[in-house]
Parts: sequence; C-alpha cells; structure tokens
Amino acid sequence: QVQLVQSGGGLVQSGESLRLSCELSGRTLEGYSIGWFRQAPGKEREGVSCLSRDDNRPYIDESVKDRFTVSRDNAKNTMYLQMDNLQSEDTGVYYCEVGQFATRNCAPLSWWNFWGQGTQVTVSP
Repeated sequence: QVQLVQSGGGLVQSGESLRLSCELSGRTLEGYSIGWFRQAPGKEREGVSCLSRDDNRPYIDESVKDRFTVSRDNAKNTMYLQMDNLQSEDTGVYYCEVGQFATRNCAPLSWWNFWGQGTQVTVSP
C-alpha cells in the first residue's frame, strides 16, 4: 500500500520558520517528481515548489521565492519543505505529492499519483 505521511506544520508568528516532512512508503521515492502544494481558505490548491525526478533545479512559486526550499532524501524516502520568514498569506493546508513524470514546474494536480493527508500551517500577523 502506497502512503505519503506528512509531519510538521502548526501555528507560528510572522517571520518564523517551519519544516514540513513527507515520507513515502510502499514505493521508492527515487524516480518520482515531488511537489508541495497549498490550499488557502476559499482558494484552489496551488503549487508552491516542485522538484523533477531528473533535475536538481526546483520550481519555486514567485510568492515564496527566497523563503521556501524544497528538498529530498531518497535514502530516507522523504521530502521536505523548509519555510522561512513565514507570512500570514502562507496560511493554508499543505500537501505533498509525488508523480512518475518529469516536470519543469508544478504540474497540474491531475498528473500526480499520490498525495499526503495535508497539514495545517497557520501564520499569525
């Protein structure tokens, strides 16, 4: 059974940091593109940062550029999202996703094969 289990998240103040983790079981992470998406209240889920399976250069949405960093540890079958200098507009539910395709940005949601359960990130002003 394939599962993506997320951890991290929570309530922080503006300017603080959080790290989200997402562990894949039932598959080997190597060979998958990885992505972090978020869904703000009343909005659609959007790609925040993604990393292709065949490229070390991440796609980073302009809204989080220079603040968020996506990474992966294939040996641990785990992906991460380091979020620094968090702002109130970063509030939302964050999802990790993996897909068996190469991508130069955050591909459409329908492309991704598996996703995590979501974790709430709340940033107070």
